[in-house]
Amino acid sequence: MYSLKELYKIGNGPSSSHTMGPYYAVLEFLKRYPSCDEVEVVLYGSLALTGKGHLTDVVIQKTFSPIPCRISFDSLTEVRHPNTMDMHGFFQGKPIGNLRVYSVGGGAIETEGEKKVLSQDVYPHSSLKSIIKYCQQRQFGLAEYVDQMEPMIHRYLSQVCDQMQQTVEQGLAKEGFLPGKLKITRKAKHIYEQIHPSASEDEQFRQRLVAYAYAVSEENASGEKVVTAPTCGSAGVMSAIVYATLQSSKYSRKQVIDGLKVAGLFGNLIKENGSISGAEAGCQAEVGSACSMGAAFLAYIHGASMQRIESAAEIALEHHLGLTCDPIDGYVQIPCIERNAVAVLRALDAANLAFYLNNEDSKISFDLVVETMLDTGKDLSQRYKETSQGGLAKKYH
Repeated sequence: MYSLKELYKIGNGPSSSHTMGPYYAVLEFLKRYPSCDEVEVVLYGSLALTGKGHLTDVVIQKTFSPIPCRISFDSLTEVRHPNTMDMHGFFQGKPIGNLRVYSVGGGAIETEGEKKVLSQDVYPHSSLKSIIKYCQQRQFGLAEYVDQMEPMIHRYLSQVCDQMQQTVEQGLAKEGFLPGKLKITRKAKHIYEQIHPSASEDEQFRQRLVAYAYAVSEENASGEKVVTAPTCGSAGVMSAIVYATLQSSKYSRKQVIDGLKVAGLFGNLIKENGSISGAEAGCQAEVGSACSMGAAFLAYIHGASMQRIESAAEIALEHHLGLTCDPIDGYVQIPCIERNAVAVLRALDAANLAFYLNNEDSKISFDLVVETMLDTGKDLSQRYKETSQGGLAKKYH
């Protein structure tokens, strides 16, 4: 598996696959064909169907600027991957190069006909079962495992932590409408201001989590800077949990960053063996994965064993199986923002349930649920995989 730097990426929303991926694709094209003075881009599949709402065309033209760029949307041609884009470069009217790129989720890209290159493999294990066995043999925990495989990751995750905190605080301070024709009112500040001092500590904590998740998701929908965890569309879950934990006097910053290591390990396993792409496997791959990461984080900082951490992550992902991705008009707003808020509460509940059950002999492993999630995603109708052609997107007018 690759570095956690490939999972936790800092970049602009609203979609890691529809904005960050195409951004990196354009940079790759310009590196290969620096002399081009005109470009044509064709977007296919999900990029074509929801690219307008996801600001795909905006980020492509902005990144190519000042080079003139014509963009067309082709939702009819069948392609190998639902997030496919072709770029054709010209110099003085003559073609000089073409590039087909797949945006495979979490901001990662692959180039047609070329071996996938992200970064060096740093994790020798590709299943949670093998990781736990390795840790048990050496008598250390999951955070120490990450430290052993990536000795320098702590400093990077400190930057991730800072960005998560900044995004929450920016989102809480803003009012007004989100961009786009849906005219969605920002709600994070209102939710936070409604927290009543007479409410129980647990209820206040849950409401703060919701406010923080809304704050990040609203910033993401506005194209502001967020941390993919594991994607832009699901960024509100982990950021809310991290921010709430940082605000608590019960935990040190080191514990929070170690929690990010553990959560990232589970996200990495999902990315390796399942999917974090809504266009490939529906929202179970995005918000479901984020919820699983959040549950693992919460179980870890509360001192859970590796088996209970696994149980928390497994419960969270299992009960997102089959979740569709059907953004109305292609905007990462409905149901995406509210879905982040629901998932952050589910992460908390999954972590608690893992403690209640003492599920040391669970019949369902995390590895099995990840495999099941990918199979479920393949079985989902294409309409429910970030196309805005099914579900709420079809019914809402």
